[in-house]
Amino acid sequence: MKKKELIEYWVSSSDKDFKTMENLVKSTDYLWALFIGHLVVEKLLKAYYVKTVDDNPPWIHQLLKLAEKTDLSLTEEQKDAFLLITTFNINVRYPDYKYEFYKKCTKKYTETNIAKIKELRLWLKGQIRN
Repeated sequence: MKKKELIEYWVSSSDKDFKTMENLVKSTDYLWALFIGHLVVEKLLKAYYVKTVDDNPPWIHQLLKLAEKTDLSLTEEQKDAFLLITTFNINVRYPDYKYEFYKKCTKKYTETNIAKIKELRLWLKGQIRN
């Protein structure tokens, strides 16, 4: 694939995951909504990585580490959000964390963090378009 196609692949995949995330929130499946929210952000970071660094983004899921491999200028708030959202991936993947994370995933907690995901999504899409 050409660079433009790779970027579109990552953005399109993120957009599909975004719809899934929203459906999971509506169905009150908060744990999985947050997990998919992590993928939404990760895929946009990979699109930006392809745009600015290399056609082959690293096979990592740590959002801050991925962002720091690019030329993105991050605020402390964005860095904190990337660190927090990364935990949604880890906590869902490992059984010993999963139950504790499930208890944490209240409606309010989920809404607060989905808002962060949406904010990062819009910002990253703007960075990709520039």
